[in-house]
Amino acid sequence: MEFTEFTFFVTNMALLAAGLFLWIERDNVNPKWKTALTVSGMVCFIAAVHYYYMRDPEVAVTSVTSIRYIDWLITVPLQMVEFYIVLAAVTAVRIGVFHRLLGFSVLMLVFGYLGETNACSWISTEIGFAGGMICWALLLREIWSGEAASVSTEANAAAQYAFDGMKKIVTFGWALYPIGYAVVYFWFGGLTPAEGVDTFDGMNTLNAIYNLADFVNKILIGMIVYAAAKMDS
Repeated sequence: MEFTEFTFFVTNMALLAAGLFLWIERDNVNPKWKTALTVSGMVCFIAAVHYYYMRDPEVAVTSVTSIRYIDWLITVPLQMVEFYIVLAAVTAVRIGVFHRLLGFSVLMLVFGYLGETNACSWISTEIGFAGGMICWALLLREIWSGEAASVSTEANAAAQYAFDGMKKIVTFGWALYPIGYAVVYFWFGGLTPAEGVDTFDGMNTLNAIYNLADFVNKILIGMIVYAAAKMDS
């Protein structure tokens, strides 16, 4: 088993285990945290199902990319919903915060998908990358210095702990995704590599980085929310 296949399998099993754990534990915390744990469990379980298909060696490289974005287009917005739920459980939050978090995350993924797949002729790899980075930057501004950040200071200690941990993951953990994108498409040359560059190695590198990013970002956010829920129970 090659390293990339190994990371697919490990991430698949870890996501499944994390999802089951979070769903079981939702009955052992303060009721106001149950929805947040349910969403965390859903994120892990949905990703695990997609990984079951992606780790199949018979699935084409281009199909893996499409499956991965189907997963992200479901789970990443759910994680933004989780941000809102964590705050709304303990303090008053305007619906505008929810709309901005959801909107920026979806646009970020749409740009990334169009950049990686060339599904739209006028969105190149470079434009897709730039558009995704701009949307990510706007999302980061919201959670670090925008209304979401301001509201979080009014929450109790548990919610502040969850919000602070989640925003650090979205900042530093999510950085693995553009790193992977840049490595394979700007360094290895993507699906049409520069002379002397092996496409298969490039895509293996991309998938290994994406697998690591999913392992860290999906599971760790769930564990942080769980820890905050136990603090408040």
